[in-house]
Formats: sequence, structure tokens, C-alpha cells
Amino acid sequence: GGKDRRSGLILTIPLCLEQTSMDELSVTLDYLLSIPSEKCKARGFTVIVDGRKSQWNVVKTVVLMLQNVVPAEVSLVCVVKPDEFWDKKVTHFCFWKEKDRLGFEVILVSANKLTRYIEPCQLTEDFGGTLTYDHMDWLNKRLVFEKFTKESTSLLDELAVINNGSDKGNQQEKERSIDSNFLPSVDPETVLQTGHELLSELQQRRFNGSEGGVSWSPMDDELLAQPQVMKLLDSLREQYTRYQEVCRQRSKRTQLEEIQQKVMQVVNWLEGPGSEQLRTQWGIGDSIRASQALQQKHEEIESQHSEWFAVYVELNQQIAALLNAGDEEDLVELKALQQQLSDVCYRQASQLEFRQNLLQAALEFHSVAQDLSQQLDGLLGMLCVDVAPADGASIQQTLKLLEEKLKSVDSGLQGLREKGQSLLDQISNQASWAYGKDVTIENKENVDHIQGVMEDMQLRKQRCEDMVDVRRLKMLQMVQLFKCEEDAAQAVEWLSELLDALLKTHIRLGDDAQETKVLLEKHRKFVDVAQSTYDYGRQLLQATVVLCQSLRCTSRSSGDTLPRLNRVWKQFTVTSDERVHRLETAVAFHSSAEKILQECPEQPEAFNEVEQFDEIEAVGKSLLDRLTVPVVYPDGSEQYFGSPSDMASAAEHIREKMKLVSLKKQQLRQPEATTPDS
Repeated sequence: GGKDRRSGLILTIPLCLEQTSMDELSVTLDYLLSIPSEKCKARGFTVIVDGRKSQWNVVKTVVLMLQNVVPAEVSLVCVVKPDEFWDKKVTHFCFWKEKDRLGFEVILVSANKLTRYIEPCQLTEDFGGTLTYDHMDWLNKRLVFEKFTKESTSLLDELAVINNGSDKGNQQEKERSIDSNFLPSVDPETVLQTGHELLSELQQRRFNGSEGGVSWSPMDDELLAQPQVMKLLDSLREQYTRYQEVCRQRSKRTQLEEIQQKVMQVVNWLEGPGSEQLRTQWGIGDSIRASQALQQKHEEIESQHSEWFAVYVELNQQIAALLNAGDEEDLVELKALQQQLSDVCYRQASQLEFRQNLLQAALEFHSVAQDLSQQLDGLLGMLCVDVAPADGASIQQTLKLLEEKLKSVDSGLQGLREKGQSLLDQISNQASWAYGKDVTIENKENVDHIQGVMEDMQLRKQRCEDMVDVRRLKMLQMVQLFKCEEDAAQAVEWLSELLDALLKTHIRLGDDAQETKVLLEKHRKFVDVAQSTYDYGRQLLQATVVLCQSLRCTSRSSGDTLPRLNRVWKQFTVTSDERVHRLETAVAFHSSAEKILQECPEQPEAFNEVEQFDEIEAVGKSLLDRLTVPVVYPDGSEQYFGSPSDMASAAEHIREKMKLVSLKKQQLRQPEATTPDS
């Protein structure tokens, strides 16, 4: 890679202590000198013979050999002498004597003085220079170049033969498939990749230089003929492109022939055995099991068709790919094949789909019919069992269940009609793809079966509806009976609650006359509510008697409900009367007391009568006495109003007011006592 001052290449010949083979050296020099271009050779060579580790006679022989190998190209030979040099006189005389005959100048120089003739940057480290050089790297790259050159040249010849042969025998190639002679001996892609990698390496080294920063290109245009690599790559790409086109044309022709053969296979089977299988399948079955068996048979037929349909899909994709290629000579034939294949496949697929839909509709029809039949059986069984009255809730639940079952039957029958009509419509369209075969007999059997099933279900449903109407009336009366009994019992409970509330919460007598009157008015309204509850209970019990007579049964609860109702009502009336008496007494007491307490002392004539005070005290004491007396019911039982503390609070308030009246009485008597003395 180094150059002398005239831009000539530097050739270094390292000699060693071992015996040097002149033949091998001559062959090596011939190879190395064949690498540079002619333009580079014209600038001459500078040869460095490193004799520091060799004998003089070997050095002399090498120098003389240069005359035979490169006599015209060598301009200067530098013999690097060892530190302990040979006989100066002999060596000097020898080279000087042979100078004219050799044709180039030979100088003896020490390694450290070699820079006088060659720049240090063009010398390697062995001679004290700075030129970076890796001989193994250069050798590996050179081997790659040689291999690429050999393979690419051979491949170009093979591709040229294949391409030219294809152009000459194009008609003959249509009649035979691709054989082993059509394939090159090496993979073109691999060779092209090797060439691109080599070219990339050359270009990178040329522009980037070595790692040390010194520009060094041991495999530049002049040494490894970068243009030669590029030229080979261009030729390879051109021939390989032609080869690919030849392969594509041959493959397309072969593929077209295979497609034609497969298309005819698909068409012949679909129009032959496939169509015959469908011609023998017309029934819909008379039950779920029969329809399922027909469906299974149809699935087997579909399975056989699917294999051919898969071939159709593959063929259609292949034809579409060839159509996209756009070859005019094949377009008409390909489109005709595609159209023929599509027509047959779509027609057969439509027939399969129609048959599958028909069987599915038949299966759904029979399934709905079976469900409806089971619902009618369940409803009839429920109607045949007599109703055992338990309570209103259970009767109501049974009635609700009966209505739900009847509604479900109505819905099922409607669904059966819809499924049946849909199935009849499909059967009526069955003749549209019957290939001319008369299917009237098969269709009539199917139609009669469908209509017969729907009519039978309609009759069964009508019979059940009539029985449901009778059962509904009876159950509604029973529900009403239980409802009356429950409501009558509830009326008793309400009346008991009113009595309990009267005894426990209606205990206040009021702080004054006005409040007591309000309480008395509220009590009368409270009594009206109790009266309405009692009357409502009596009416319900009378209704139960009428319903029992209609249903011809005896009520289980009304027998003791009426006595309970009357007993609670008597207890309520007694308690209410006591409450009214206490409130009326309290009104009289508060009214009289408030009248005395509110009148002015300036009117003493109003209080002259002692009877008024005595009467108030008598009413108050009577009221206090009644507060301590219990309510006595007709059956002899007793009940107190409120708790003792509640009664004590009411009594305390009355006593306080009686004390105020007594105090008022004393105040009025004091002026009467002092008047005679004055």
C-alpha cells in the first residue's frame, strides 16, 4: 500500500534465515504484479529487499531474479543491509558491475536510513515508518475477492447460457417443466451478497482509512480493482434479473397448466357426484331425532364438498395472482376458468346452504312442537288434580302458575305457527334448484305433516283453555274466600290494637278545660275508626258465609273469628265509655275551677255561695277516685288505663288545681272574717 516519491508502488520482499525457494518467490511476485492496473504499473515499482536476516548470495539471487520478473517496471531496488554487513568491496563491485545489465538502480542502505529514499509515512514499522499494514487482513480480503471473482464469472456464464437458451427455445419450454439443468450451480443471492459486502468493505476502507488515522487502502481501486467488483455486480444483477424473469415465465406456464387441470377436476366432481348426493335428499323428518339424522347425513355431504371448496379457494387465489401479473396472452383464458369455477362452486354452495337452512328450520319446528306438547301435558296434568284449599297465598300462587303456563302455551303455539309458516315457505321454494326433478310428492308429504302438527296442537290448546276457565273461576272464589277470612281476622287484630292503644296511650285528661275538650273530640273520632273496623269485619264474615255456600265447603277460620270480633268490640265499647266519662268529668272539673280562679276578687258576691266550692271539690275527688278504679269487662276481667305512674301524674295535676281552688276559697273567707271587727 505504500508509494514512493514518484507515486510508484512499493514492493517489499522480506528474506529469512531459512532456505528461500526462488520458484515460489517468482510465482508470488508474478501474482502480486498482476494485481495493479496498467496505469499503476507504468509509474514503476520501488522494491525493498529486506536482507537483514539473510545471506548475501541469497540477496544477490533475488535482485538478479527481478530482472526476469519485472525488468521494465522496477525503477529502484533498495537492499536493506544488516548491522554486520557483508564484504563491502565484493558487494559494491558486484552491483556496480551489473548496473547496466539489470536496467534498474540498486542501492545498499541501512534500515534507519531508508527514509532518505522513501517517505516515512509510506514505510511500515519494520523499516521505521508509520504506515499501518496488516498482512493477514490483506490476505483474507484478497481471498474473498478471488473467490467472488471466480464464482461470479462462472455464474455469469451459466446464467447467460440459461437465459439465451430460454429465448431461443421459448416454445419448447412451454411443453416441459423445469428440470435440474435449469438451476445454476451456485446461489445467485449468495454471490451477490458476498459481492456487496466486499464492495462495502472496500469503500469503507477507502474513505475511513486505518484506525491509526493514516490513510491506508491496501485494497483500493488499483490493488483490488474496485471497479471490477462493481462491474461484476452490475453484470450479475442484470443476468440474475433476466434469470428471475425466465423462471417466473416458466413457473407461470406450469402453474397455468396445473390450474386448468384442477379446475376441471373440481367442476366435474361438483356437477357429477356432488349434485347427485343433493338430488337424493329431500325429506325433513317427522321428529327431532329424524331431523337430526338428516342433518348428520347432510354434514357428511358438506364435509365432502368442503374439501373441493378448499381447492376452489386456493385455485381462485392462484388465478387472481396470475391476473394481477397482467400477461395479455393469458388473461382471457384465466378469466374464463375463473368464471366457470365460480359459477359451479357458488351454485353448489347455494344448494348446500339452502338444504342446511331447510333442515335447521325443520329441527327448530319439531323442537318447538315437542316443547309445546310437553307444556300442554303439564298443564293438563295440573288441571286434572283437584285444588286442595290451604290458604289464600297458596291459591293465588297456584292461579298465577296456571296463568303463566297458559301464557307459555299461547306463546309456544304462536312460535310453532311462525316456525311452521317459515318452513312451508322454504319448502315452496325448494323446486327452484331441483334440476328439473318433480318434487311435488315429497313436498306434499312434508306440507301435510307440518299442517297436521299445527292443527293437533291447536285442538289440544283449546281443550286446555276451556278447562282453565272453569278452574280459574273456582280458584278466584277460593282466593276471595281466604281473602275475606284473612281480612276479617285482620279486622279483629286492628280492633285489638285500637283497644290496646286506648288503654295504654289515651290516658291524659288535659291541663285545662279547652285541652280536655280537644281530647274528648279526638276520642270520638277514634271511636268512629273502631266502629268502622268492626263493621268492616262483620261484612267480611257475612261474605265468607256466601262464598262457602257457593263453593260447598266450610270455612276453617270464620267459626271463631266472629266471637273474637264481638268480644273485642264489647271490651272496646266498655273501655271507650269509661274514657268518655272520665273526660266529661274532667271537663266539668276544669271548667268550674277555671271559672272560680279567673274571676276577680272585687266581685265577692260571686263567691258567696259555698256550694260552688264544695261541688268542685266533690267533682275532683270523684275524678281522682275513678282514676284508681279499673275497667271491668263483661267476662269479669279487669284492665287499667296506662301505668300507675301515668295515673299518679294525672291525679297530681288534679290535686294541684284543687289546692288552688281551696286557696282561692280561703282568700275569699279572710275578708269576711275581718269585716265585723271593723
